Amino acid sequence: MDDQVAMHQALLCARSVEGRTSPRPPVGALVAQGENIVGQGATAPPYGPHAEIYALTQAGEAARGSTLYVSLEPCCISIHTPPCTAAIIAAGVRRVVIGTPDPNPRVHGQGIAQLRDAGIEVELLEACPEAREAAEVIAPFATFIETGRPYVTAKWAMTLDGKIASHTGDARWISGPDARSWVHDLRDRVDAILVGAGTARADNPHLTVRLAPAEARWQRAPRPCPPLRVVITGSGLLPTDLALLQPELAKDTCMLVGETCSHEARQRLVDCGVEVLSVAVDAAGRPDLGAALQVLGQRGIMHLLLEGGAQLLGSAFEQDCIDHIAAFVAPKLIGGHGAPSPLAGQGIALMEQARQLRNVHTTLFESDVLFEGDLLHEK
Repeated sequence: MDDQVAMHQALLCARSVEGRTSPRPPVGALVAQGENIVGQGATAPPYGPHAEIYALTQAGEAARGSTLYVSLEPCCISIHTPPCTAAIIAAGVRRVVIGTPDPNPRVHGQGIAQLRDAGIEVELLEACPEAREAAEVIAPFATFIETGRPYVTAKWAMTLDGKIASHTGDARWISGPDARSWVHDLRDRVDAILVGAGTARADNPHLTVRLAPAEARWQRAPRPCPPLRVVITGSGLLPTDLALLQPELAKDTCMLVGETCSHEARQRLVDCGVEVLSVAVDAAGRPDLGAALQVLGQRGIMHLLLEGGAQLLGSAFEQDCIDHIAAFVAPKLIGGHGAPSPLAGQGIALMEQARQLRNVHTTLFESDVLFEGDLLHEK
């Protein structure tokens, strides 16, 4: 079986469990005998079997002398489950093809070394679309394991003149139905969705995944629970009639409140049934976003979708907390000095200092254009 074709199939397995494995990476594995697939699998929710174990178990005796394709370097340590390298060796696999190395320093390169020491042929894919996609799929895990905070994708929709709402605050809808469907697909593969208190008050969002199976970009396993809905608020003073504070949504909603938030305000939120977590505040008394991300990381959130508004997005940009951007541009014009743009705050003074996106690609929808790219962190 062609290595890239087989790895593509393994990546489809990995994609099927995005947003369902935190704090473990979504991994896909496939066992092939010649041109025949004899086993495949994906990472189970914590703390079930890894992808390789599913694939090898399904293959059974057919795994002996086979080629194992796995999107991430097999683990060689015991954390809740035995090391996959031991299972691969015991199954008699002849060759292992890997999409990308494991960023965990306890595994990085050592899983490969253990397999080679056991006489197994190991190949690490490089400079091909499948290798790049394998790295993309585990990017949230890489950020989480290296920094302890979630990988942050910032999303917004804006008009051609760079506005995310009119001067009255009206923003429904800037982008079209197909673009909004894409956003719900993105929500379905993250662990949490974060908005600021201003957006919660103005838009009264539900922050739910509303996605028909036919609209999903990849076939996915059912979620054990929806993405965590998160609101960051310094004072904790939010209207109790917010949708997120109602019983049907409150149980999967978290409020990040400033450590100076009053006991009374905290208790009102707790009484609504939401989880309330305290975070440090900055000199202005606002919740410190970097500290908030660490709190979410401690809760096991690996991939966070930041949906605004402008103050929160601007703060995340200025504090270098954004890893990936997904920005829709609609062929509409609003105008007006009072109409907000996506990134509030002080901003950058000189054009030569503007932050440049890397790995940029565009997607054309019915009328909107999606720009995606990585925002590299400043050293």
